[in-house]
Amino acid sequence: MAKEMKKIMVTGSVGQIGSELTMALRKKYGNDNVLATGHTTKPSPELRDSGPFEFINVAKKETIEEVVKKYNIDTIYHLSAILSAVGEKNPVLCWDVNMNGTYNILEVALEHEMTRIFIPSSIAAFGPETPLDNTPQETILRPKTMYGVTKVAGELLCDYYVKRFGLDIRGCRYPGIISYETLPGGGTTDYAVAIYFEAVKNKKYTCFVKEETRLPMMYMPDCLKAALDLMEADFSQLKHHSDFNVTAMSFSAGELAAEIKKYIPEFTCEYEPDFRQEIADSWPNSLDDSAAREEWGWEPSYDLAAMTKDMLEVLSKRHAEGKLNY
Repeated sequence: MAKEMKKIMVTGSVGQIGSELTMALRKKYGNDNVLATGHTTKPSPELRDSGPFEFINVAKKETIEEVVKKYNIDTIYHLSAILSAVGEKNPVLCWDVNMNGTYNILEVALEHEMTRIFIPSSIAAFGPETPLDNTPQETILRPKTMYGVTKVAGELLCDYYVKRFGLDIRGCRYPGIISYETLPGGGTTDYAVAIYFEAVKNKKYTCFVKEETRLPMMYMPDCLKAALDLMEADFSQLKHHSDFNVTAMSFSAGELAAEIKKYIPEFTCEYEPDFRQEIADSWPNSLDDSAAREEWGWEPSYDLAAMTKDMLEVLSKRHAEGKLNY
């Protein structure tokens, strides 16, 4: 069975996934046992006050080593990344943070004999040559974004460290992640978050992908569940390591807007595709995540209807209280 995790570090803890995963880990393993780290963005009061926080630069190995030694870290959730849309505007930065950052994390983990490392990948690893429907676990990976290139290279690098050095590394290809807590951070699936905030606040939204654009998505509670479940799985049962397809639902931008209109009938959505449309078109419509289901029991809890009900209830309450920050 897998060894017990004791001292955990989360990189990218101020980001969309990292901010909520850090809190989930602190709840599970104890506040003092989970170190949150970030680069430049200040942490929220909740993140800062609930446990230790340090600023690091994952592209500089010495800053990682310093906190690993200081807090006696044995487990890392490495979430620091430049996302797809931002990465296309600054591909050099995207490569530096995503590739050199991942390499540095793996080297530090190897040198300090880490118990376990979680490094997520993304549907950005796929490209236009990949089968769009029910995309297989094993398939063509020819992405057309720098973010996607770094994710494919990251998967291969992680698998190399598993096979060459015996490091326990795990990761999944996340679809678009939807949450009411942290605002989007420059991804192509960000419209699926922004649309809820705008629906509650302004009753209208201008979408940057076409109405018929269909992508795999996941609600944040399932995103956190996937990370926690995979990290607790018996390593000996895993045939894959860093590249598990995981998904919860697939829907088009138009279907999402129609679901919101059930709760906010006056809501209107217009479609004005920008450069992110081409990125979205190169990604799958849906994923086959049977490997994750078979090897570590993956099973999502939310579909589009359940997610929309929950999102709108929370955001409407916050809006009524004057606390909807967007």
